[in-house]
Amino acid sequence: MGVSDHYVSSLCCEVRILEAKNIELKSHGNLFVRYYLPAGNNKRIQLNTKQISTKSSQMIIWNESFSLECSASEASVKYLKQQTVVFELRRKKKLGKSVVLGRAEIPWKAVFESPNMEIDEYWLAMVSMNDEVLETGLKPPSIRLSMKLVQGPTMVEMEKQNKRKQRLKKHWEGCGCEGSDGGCNCAAEYEIFALAAAMEGLL
Repeated sequence: MGVSDHYVSSLCCEVRILEAKNIELKSHGNLFVRYYLPAGNNKRIQLNTKQISTKSSQMIIWNESFSLECSASEASVKYLKQQTVVFELRRKKKLGKSVVLGRAEIPWKAVFESPNMEIDEYWLAMVSMNDEVLETGLKPPSIRLSMKLVQGPTMVEMEKQNKRKQRLKKHWEGCGCEGSDGGCNCAAEYEIFALAAAMEGLL
């Protein structure tokens, strides 16, 4: 599945952080994943998962999802294909600071070129960044994640939906019902038709 650069109005970027493995700390601490999404003009959006204490659990499981909607003009899609998502496994320290344990990147181009524009439950090996915190001689820390791009409605489809809704609304307003004891079913019918029109745009 590809992206029609001229007609797509939006893309929803979905990132899901599932779990981590090969984590052996020299002392207990709270772990979280921080990742950076490109936002244009050399800016990045920074997102953090919740923190998990290594004291309370041997399993490092987040299972958290984040979604961001972005423009999908020809220029922005071309820009996104040239960028990467940076993932960092971090340990929280005192006074609000954190130390990077491992770092890795995934190019957005790899997501675009994947079937259905989705990388599903992929183990991402990280480059160890701090031997003072991680035990040495072990496999590199890894996180399991999913990434997906969901194509939004095109500008042409949105315009068709708006026109269809306006026609249905005019028909409903001019139905001639006078609020008799039997009631007027036009409102319910209008909502069903409007829902069908919206669903049609998603097919």
